[in-house]
Amino acid sequence: MSIRHLQPPGWAPAKGYANGIAARGTQVYVGGQIGWNAQQQFDTDDFIEQVHQALRNVAAVLKEAGAGPEHMVRMTWYVIDRVEYNSRLKELGGVYRDVMGKNFPAMTCVQVAALMEARAKVEIEVTAVIPD
Repeated sequence: MSIRHLQPPGWAPAKGYANGIAARGTQVYVGGQIGWNAQQQFDTDDFIEQVHQALRNVAAVLKEAGAGPEHMVRMTWYVIDRVEYNSRLKELGGVYRDVMGKNFPAMTCVQVAALMEARAKVEIEVTAVIPD
């Protein structure tokens, strides 16, 4: 297998992400995707719906490279409201699994003051590796 999850001995299992991943193959870098549609228009200002769209956008870029969610090795989330993120984790998990399945890369999530698009509530970037 060209992708291996890294779980140090004695560490509690990560929930919804991996502590690390080792991979070999063709690297795919997905630039930050926000919750707008293919015409760069927002259909909603709801955080969860924007996350759902941003994840669909990530999946579309991965597909263009011949990759899928199973090839993700790194994911970075930028959110403008960590309180909303944390209070809506159950809904967030549902839309995540709807698009990405049970593929959990090494992940970072940070709160930022703002994103470049004023209506954006989340931006997600991904690195994937397609095995040789």
